[in-house]
Amino acid sequence: MKVQPVSEVRDPIPASNSRLKKPQTALITGGLMIAFILVIYLFATQAIVQPILLVLGLLLGYTLFHARFGFTSAFRRFMSVGNGEAIRSHMVMLAVAVTLFAPILAYGYSFFGAEVSGYVSPVGVSLLVGAFIFGIGMQLGGGCASGTLYAVGGGRSVMFVTLVFFIIGSTIGAMHLPFWTDDLPSFGTISLATSTGLGYGGAWLLSIILFGIITWITFIVERKKQPPKMATVPSAKGWKRILRGSWPLFAAAIVLAVLNALTLMTRGTPWGITSGFALWGSKIAQLLGVDVASWGYWQGENAQSLQASIFADSTTVLNFGVILGAFVASAAGGLFKFTSLNMKNVTASVIGGLLMGYGARLAFGCNIGAYFGGIASFSLHGYIWGILALGGTFIALYLRPLFGLSVPKSKDSFC
Repeated sequence: MKVQPVSEVRDPIPASNSRLKKPQTALITGGLMIAFILVIYLFATQAIVQPILLVLGLLLGYTLFHARFGFTSAFRRFMSVGNGEAIRSHMVMLAVAVTLFAPILAYGYSFFGAEVSGYVSPVGVSLLVGAFIFGIGMQLGGGCASGTLYAVGGGRSVMFVTLVFFIIGSTIGAMHLPFWTDDLPSFGTISLATSTGLGYGGAWLLSIILFGIITWITFIVERKKQPPKMATVPSAKGWKRILRGSWPLFAAAIVLAVLNALTLMTRGTPWGITSGFALWGSKIAQLLGVDVASWGYWQGENAQSLQASIFADSTTVLNFGVILGAFVASAAGGLFKFTSLNMKNVTASVIGGLLMGYGARLAFGCNIGAYFGGIASFSLHGYIWGILALGGTFIALYLRPLFGLSVPKSKDSFC
């Protein structure tokens, strides 16, 4: 019996070496205290939606870590050996998400009167290039946007490097974005609901059919390739599994979809991650004397975010929540531990972070904002993002071994 390690870099390891340890009580207490203080601060200084979003972020981070719910590893397993277990969990997540998003977007339901809008972004050269290089970057960086945040929360040291260069790449991408969007070809935004005449009901039905087809394809590929199964995740037993153990992927998929819908109804837009990175990097650049405010990216509605506190930015608050939620989840499982660094994995993280940051800005989002949020919002760009990111993943399969990173093989017992 083998289990998945916290780090995606290592191969599955014997269960005897990766059983859940005793809860790290001091870390759990510290994490919850920080979260509580931050909630109180947000209540006192920001709009009511901000502390609510922090709580939603905590739940998102807790869920991601508990299930080791990955996008990077899911794409890698499918492209390398044909294992589609995690891809099917994505389809469950997306099916639940479109079912919830359709009435919310159609009727404009929100908790605080915010105008509701999905992530429907242009289809053009910017998307094609951005999603492809993001696919390469997430395989070298060891995690996608959500994976980076929850791995940081779990103490995986090299992901701090990935995060830093993710921020740098996202900032550079924000500076260059007008060239990619204004000077290069684009078909504009295409919504399966509003651009086709299908409406949200028809777009929902079409989406469900597409998810079914993709699921069927994964079974066809598996029957042909006979891939190794996914290793299990160390878990508690019984009711304790809710708090300390691993959750089945399908359960996490449903929870993530529900939390994304709640995020949409709370702030008016779906869950996103990488716009926060562009904001953080731009604010730092501004402190260093760079005239960030003159960039096209920071004109119009974005200009206010650049001048305001980062705690007024809903994406930033969600990101902080995801990190804290993953930290508490890892400590609850006795798994929080800083991991080792070496020249190869640091180099891969630098390159991967830069590619992901730059690619996310060009592609109007990452695995969360473009793939999850885009498809849930019935945007064609979300599907195209997934296809191009799979293409980038395929190329990265040949690059990962150069940096000492593992790639699943058909003869492995587990992947």
